[in-house]
Amino acid sequence: MLQAHVLTDQQELDALAEDWEQLVERSAGATPFQSHGWLASWWQSYGRPGRLRVVTVRRPDGRLVALAPLMRGPGGLRPIGVGLTDFHDVLIDPEHAEQAAPVLARALARQLRAPWATLDLREVRADASARLLAAHWPGRAAELPDSLCQHLPGLPMDDLLRRLPGRTAQRTRVKLRKLAAAGVVVRDVPAAEMPQAVDRLLALHALQWTGRGVTREHLRERFAAHLRRSAVALAARGRAAMHEYELDGRLIAVDLELMARGIAALYFYGVHPSARERLDIAGMLFGENLAHALRSGMVEINLLRGDEPYKQRWRPERSQNARLLLGRGPAVRLRVALLRTDRALRDWAKRRAPWLRKAARIVSG
Repeated sequence: MLQAHVLTDQQELDALAEDWEQLVERSAGATPFQSHGWLASWWQSYGRPGRLRVVTVRRPDGRLVALAPLMRGPGGLRPIGVGLTDFHDVLIDPEHAEQAAPVLARALARQLRAPWATLDLREVRADASARLLAAHWPGRAAELPDSLCQHLPGLPMDDLLRRLPGRTAQRTRVKLRKLAAAGVVVRDVPAAEMPQAVDRLLALHALQWTGRGVTREHLRERFAAHLRRSAVALAARGRAAMHEYELDGRLIAVDLELMARGIAALYFYGVHPSARERLDIAGMLFGENLAHALRSGMVEINLLRGDEPYKQRWRPERSQNARLLLGRGPAVRLRVALLRTDRALRDWAKRRAPWLRKAARIVSG
């Protein structure tokens, strides 16, 4: 008796907020990036009219039990939030998973009208509800590796330091003592002040990357507008926090932390370049976000995508996101072949012809 429905416009998306957020709380594996406050804000900045495809599944009494936040794109369907979102997923209420997953799968399959269309789900975690979707897919499903991610258990700093090799732990303790002695003052930003704090964050972020190849999207107003809206919406539900750091009465850093269902992640930050000469910035940001996450009851500190050296000092656990491709048999086989060929060419260029990558960046601007 479950009923599927497809939402296709901004007003319907906005009206779904309360039911959506309640489903996030019930869905196993949901992260902050599955929140309505995050994805609806992304759509407002980056969505294109006519492409929205949010598929919902409800009980006869109206209770929302499954949801897939998608949009039409080249080659079929893909998730809302691509590019700025570290983890993608669908939402399924565990209490109704056995009935809701196949209903959602069939509804999504009906949206793939073209014979060669696929549902392309990037950055899927190992515990994502999307894997239930794949299990009930009425066609072919394939899985490819996606980004490397790293995470730590939500433990006090002293316990995390015990996980490190002796010399590394000792060096980190020395840096933390210097931080404590430096007199950095940390302020939790009230939700009402978050839009202004986002502007300060982005100004510092642009300053810290001056002359070092800043990501151009991070300088655009549409990105700033997305962060302002999403920070306020998530903070209203306890899923976002911002911290400002002052030294000698001067603002030196601002960060944005996202949280949901026991997971906390430092998503974005800006630091004044002069502060790096005096302070262990990575230790400062990690330490404050860890402390806030523990106060909020988080059990996982996620370092998000990437293998940057500053993350390795904490000896994080590593996991691989997946890319799920769902569709008809020929469409999925062709898509997998194209993606594997593209990956092989990129790997070859990285090893044998790095100048090609630099030339491509120059051409693409």
